[in-house]
Amino acid sequence: MNDKTKGLIFDLDGVLVTTEYNHFVSWKKIAKAIDVSFNEHDNEQLKGISRADSLKKILELGNKAISEELFEELLAQKNEFYLNSIKKINRSNLLPGVIELLQSAAQMGLKCAVGSSSRNARFIVTKLELDFYFSTIVDGNDVTFPKPSPEVFLKGAQRMNCQPNECLVFEDALSGVAAARAGGFMSIGVGNPLLKNVADVYIDSLTEFRLEAYA
Repeated sequence: MNDKTKGLIFDLDGVLVTTEYNHFVSWKKIAKAIDVSFNEHDNEQLKGISRADSLKKILELGNKAISEELFEELLAQKNEFYLNSIKKINRSNLLPGVIELLQSAAQMGLKCAVGSSSRNARFIVTKLELDFYFSTIVDGNDVTFPKPSPEVFLKGAQRMNCQPNECLVFEDALSGVAAARAGGFMSIGVGNPLLKNVADVYIDSLTEFRLEAYA
């Protein structure tokens, strides 16, 4: 158990909302455009890492080398594919237990933040009508070093005026749990069995989480 909890930091994709499939389909289109075979197993390697690092992984899978200009074009294309696919995203896309946990945190006077590698985190949080619950959103636009660097979580804690050992980090990716550990945060692994022996605490869904035990 860490010190008295004052803040909660949530990854976005796979923790708060179901957009992983949108990412997969978008990356699959990009991979096809450069003649790289890409499946859902390959997609697991992209969870929690930045857009640029994701494309680098795909290039490694296909043993491909491309120009810097094409690299940037593909990043922009992927983002366009993804944004088009989430235009109609709404609260029905939230994962079970999200609203209840955010409401409990608010009632207990705890601060909440989003700490995501996505550069579209603010757009998605607004579409989900969750702005009210978060005192800050730190995303891929705000950091120099993506996960597994702890920068995104450290900035979230700083903006909430909390110390890392006063925050819980909710993550569904190995890179995110590694980032939490590197920053001195307590990690709550959510919905990804690969995290069972890696995160400090593991739950299949946010519906299982009892905030009272940590506050």
